[in-house]
Amino acid sequence: MLTKRIIPCLDIKDGRTVKGTNFVNLRDAGDPVALAAVYAEQGADELVFLDITATVDGRKTLIELVRNVAHTINIPFTVGGGISSVADVSALLNAGADKISINSSAVRNPALVDELALEFGSQCIVVAIDTRWIEVGEEPATSGSGSSSYDHIVHTHGGRKPTELRTLAWAREVEERGAGEILLTSMDTDGTKAGFALELTAQISGAANIPVIASGGAGTMDHFVDVFTTGKADAGLAASIFHFKEIEIPALKTYLRANGIEMRL
Repeated sequence: MLTKRIIPCLDIKDGRTVKGTNFVNLRDAGDPVALAAVYAEQGADELVFLDITATVDGRKTLIELVRNVAHTINIPFTVGGGISSVADVSALLNAGADKISINSSAVRNPALVDELALEFGSQCIVVAIDTRWIEVGEEPATSGSGSSSYDHIVHTHGGRKPTELRTLAWAREVEERGAGEILLTSMDTDGTKAGFALELTAQISGAANIPVIASGGAGTMDHFVDVFTTGKADAGLAASIFHFKEIEIPALKTYLRANGIEMRL
């Protein structure tokens, strides 16, 4: 049985780690380099570093910060934010990243996924999918009155812009184009600490033949049990519960193993 992974996420804004709720109301959570060192020492399986306003601000991910974090840790490290070309990816990998994560640029130009997978290999291409359950229009009803239709819809630009993409169809497409992993974030549960979006995660995990990282909503150790069992995720990602020491990674891994989930301790 493959081991499941625990992945702290460092959302970066202006060189600092931040965390919010439902992608807004950000608060400072510390120095990313120092946090990265702590997580590596505690036994995190990987780290994800997202420059969350890079696309909105129209600038590139902070290369120097990536280099400093990479020099501090000895575990796999994924970087995202403002990546839109082969040159961007090459620069980040040269700075020490093991994988890169793309979202807005993949939606804008889906062929970028193919291009990056061909150039660098699927193993280092993660497509992040930020999704929200929203009304998508009217569906005709037999009575003629019509009824609202809702679905999980992909959002870009740090969750600010809804697209017309249905989440399940987009997940299938990026896998076909060569993505090696999907980082699935439910904007509805993000920062709420009320639990992961289990039904959505299970749907995407069940349809994908590549690993799915579940993100958004972790608040207790049992939430991770749920996302690995009911949600069928390959990895669980969280931010605030780790940044503010509400859950310690060694204790979480011990708890998960006690609940029959394979972990690397």
